[in-house]
Amino acid sequence: MRRDETLADYLRAQGISRRGFLKFCVATASMMALPLGAAEEIAKALSAARRPSVIWLSFQECTGCTESLTRSSRPTLESLILDAISLDYHHTLQAAAGSAAEEAREQAMQENDGKFILIVDGSIPIKDDGIYSTIAGITNLQMLKDTAQHAAAIVAVGSCAAFGGIPHANPNPTGAVPVMDIIKDKPIINVPGCPPIPVVITGVLSHYLTYGTLPELDSLHRPLAFYGDTIHDRCYRRPFYDQGKFAKTFDDEGARKGWCLYELGCKGPTTHNACATAKWNGGTSFPIESGHPCLGCSEPDFWDGGGFYQPLSTAAFDVNKWATTAVVAGAAAGVGLGLYNKAKKSTAQKHHHKVSVDEMME
Repeated sequence: MRRDETLADYLRAQGISRRGFLKFCVATASMMALPLGAAEEIAKALSAARRPSVIWLSFQECTGCTESLTRSSRPTLESLILDAISLDYHHTLQAAAGSAAEEAREQAMQENDGKFILIVDGSIPIKDDGIYSTIAGITNLQMLKDTAQHAAAIVAVGSCAAFGGIPHANPNPTGAVPVMDIIKDKPIINVPGCPPIPVVITGVLSHYLTYGTLPELDSLHRPLAFYGDTIHDRCYRRPFYDQGKFAKTFDDEGARKGWCLYELGCKGPTTHNACATAKWNGGTSFPIESGHPCLGCSEPDFWDGGGFYQPLSTAAFDVNKWATTAVVAGAAAGVGLGLYNKAKKSTAQKHHHKVSVDEMME
């Protein structure tokens, strides 16, 4: 894609029809909970948008986030948009290697100073001055600092970059930390998940290209449109929870009937993500729909929480308390959990913020 080519020109050349493009804009507006008419604004802005520079830094990670965002059984409009706006530097995907790769990063930084989007994938080791992970002889810590100071905004993709993830788990031998523990003077948006849902990152980037701002964020810097509700809020198995019907094992009658997986360790009630609505593999399914409990991977320190197949703490959600009978406990569970999530969402909304392009450039 030429730098003077618009996104509309690029998509047209790739065989994407206007109908398909508008469907994407409508879906993005809906997923981002934007007001009526936003789809038209998105379509207009994206059609005229020139290619912004994106630098993608991969640190302590497993490449799962890159796989999630770029691998598909067929080209999707989301992946084409990701391709269209990226990538001036991504050492996992780029053809260049060695000094040529680092020259590409430095050139992108110079040519787009204060304007490019920095995507960070993976946690950053800071113990012993960050020597445990280096690229081209440069520590992840130093590379992040050097690149971030020239960026307009930072997107921390995946739970490792957002919250430290598995490298940050006890005993954390490398002193791994998330991006927001290091960078304090740039707007940061966290897109956690292990890995994150592809449509979330394209939604965030589409919002940025349309409005010149980052979307509304919660107190953990996550976009409220995707992380404002818990998995439990939108789970299709929720009625069984309300009725006190729980699978006891993975192969019992309850499991075969699709009952709630709470007693098998589902962390859906305390996990904020869009898995139950956006789903995976083109909207095909998500872990709970395939019979596996949510592990809570989009929450801080999910790995150290342990007990993946043990029920949540009874301090917050007591099955015996909330599900004494199907009718009474169902109502109590629904009201109690609703109040709990409403309170958390209200707190998060009080901390959200919008970041304008002018603020980014200051």
